[in-house]
Amino acid sequence: MPGAPGRTPLPARTRALYPVGVSTLSADTAADQSEIRALVEAEQGPFDAVLAARYAAHFPTLHGLFSRLYGERDDAREALAAVIGLVAASWAERPAELRAQDEARGADPAWFESERMLGGVCYVDRYAGSLTALREHIGYFRELGLTYLHLMPLFAAPEGNNDGGYAVSSYREVDPALGTMEDLRELAAELRAAGISLVVDFIFNHTSNEHEWARKAVAGEPGYDDFYLIHEDRTMPDAYERTTREIFPDDHPGSFVQLEDGRWIWSTFYHFQWDLNYANPAVFRAMAGEMLFLANQGVEVLRMDAVAFIWKRLGTACESLPEAHLLLQAFNAVLRMAAPSLLFKSEAIVHPDEVIEYISPGECQISYNPLQMALTWEAMATRDASLLSQALERRHELPAGTAWVNYVRSHDDIGWTFADEDAAELGIDGYSHRRFLNDFYVGRTAGTFSRGAAFQENPRTGDARIAGTTASLAGVEAGDAGGEDRVVLAHAIAMSTGGMPLIYLGDEVGQLNDYYFRDRPAEADDSRWVHRPHRPAEAYAVREDPRTFSGRIHGRLTRLLEVRRATAEFAGNTLLPFHVPEPAVLGYQRPGEETTVLVLVNVGDREVTVTSTTLSGFAPEARELIEDRELDLSRGLRLPPHSTRWIRVTPKA
Repeated sequence: MPGAPGRTPLPARTRALYPVGVSTLSADTAADQSEIRALVEAEQGPFDAVLAARYAAHFPTLHGLFSRLYGERDDAREALAAVIGLVAASWAERPAELRAQDEARGADPAWFESERMLGGVCYVDRYAGSLTALREHIGYFRELGLTYLHLMPLFAAPEGNNDGGYAVSSYREVDPALGTMEDLRELAAELRAAGISLVVDFIFNHTSNEHEWARKAVAGEPGYDDFYLIHEDRTMPDAYERTTREIFPDDHPGSFVQLEDGRWIWSTFYHFQWDLNYANPAVFRAMAGEMLFLANQGVEVLRMDAVAFIWKRLGTACESLPEAHLLLQAFNAVLRMAAPSLLFKSEAIVHPDEVIEYISPGECQISYNPLQMALTWEAMATRDASLLSQALERRHELPAGTAWVNYVRSHDDIGWTFADEDAAELGIDGYSHRRFLNDFYVGRTAGTFSRGAAFQENPRTGDARIAGTTASLAGVEAGDAGGEDRVVLAHAIAMSTGGMPLIYLGDEVGQLNDYYFRDRPAEADDSRWVHRPHRPAEAYAVREDPRTFSGRIHGRLTRLLEVRRATAEFAGNTLLPFHVPEPAVLGYQRPGEETTVLVLVNVGDREVTVTSTTLSGFAPEARELIEDRELDLSRGLRLPPHSTRWIRVTPKA
């Protein structure tokens, strides 16, 4: 357990319900289930039939998880009772339209695996200015086909540098510059009516140093002194830092920062982001309350930020520990009772073997696919699809009831998250290959097409990540002849590998890097702002004009989306390998009931012919879906450089 054991008292009205000496969880789940329900009903009134059924179904799971996480603490049962109290209160307040959605999603649990799913992501202020103004763009979102809209952090945060909003000062207050919580509720309702699910970031590993909890913790206020990991001297921080890694070395060394009074507090990321202490069940209770509040505002998906870091244990890297999974499962059990249609999206930028561990119906139902994203860029830089092909064959499969969120790039940096052991099988040294990719994408390599920026470059370790818009990284800004095709190619892979494609809004009209971030003091030290430009109004204005670059990109991407929506084979995650002897060609199959869509992508700079022998497992008659034309596979197939083909084929018996 991290830090001092601590005991955070729960609300007096909850404590008063307990006779002396019965605050620990019993081994008898049924007894605790009955007694805790009685305690909560005595305070809030009887459970209705729906809540009673869900409580009966999910309390045993939550009880078991609480026992594993907090069973040694003498405040475990009162903490669990307080959580159930939150569940009951939240369900009583849940709006009727959200209850109806719970029922509909329960009848169609695979709704997010449809071939019609399409995600978009943006910063509210940069794309529209405010939550109210964003509603004016819903018509365009429907035109594009969005069914999922991720709004980057929009809650109250410190002035100046706040890590793009990831330093949260309140989960219940919108940044006043963007609007109010009422504005967010109204936007959620209008999006829902348009068939678009609202997604927000849930930054639950840490808060800002200005959060009410943080101020009270530093002041030593009873009930909050154990909310964070605070140490009087360097003894424990030094012990932890023997095995933890530096995440933001440009900001501060190690995992701790010093408070004004000389004490040290855990701060994995920026110095103003303080990690919460989940070994304290009061922290779990508090964060469950924030989740339930957002669910009742109409939020349908929570992006679970930095999931790998949420539990600490001395002598480990404090990443991806077993308790992190138990916490996610426990939060799921809470939500299944009071807001069952809400989903979790995992943000785990860790070793590929660890990414998959967070994805399950009981943990994170959807997840970013960082390996595919990174290796798409790797393939375009090397003109070799071998690593990406290997990853799709080996690391793409997911448990039933889950889906990837496939993206070309995000608000964050691009890190080269491939497994060194995978690369070694192909004769690639992981360390030197990452150095090559970093140099390539920041323009340090002869012949590069990219105009990216290095992020958090560590001269001591050689580690770095990359920032840049899709168009600038792909060669458009540099005037490379293949730039436009690479933009389309990268998105075509994200749209066809299975799961939900996610577009960083503005990339569909070819927005370029914003170098003016260097002139804005709050952004100047964070190179990721280079790829967070304001909405490119001029590019959107010409999106229907094929004589413009923006028009061509938009037209080609919307054609891909039109075909995707009409292609049943693109639903779900199932993907089968298809090997082509030419290293520049990526191939895979998306099987349907009777036909299969064969995807072929040429990441190279020269035309490649896929021979009739390679294609001989399919009937000769086929149709290319993007161009909507018949093909005769017995004649082979020519793939121009940087091209994509979606071919409906019939496998031979």
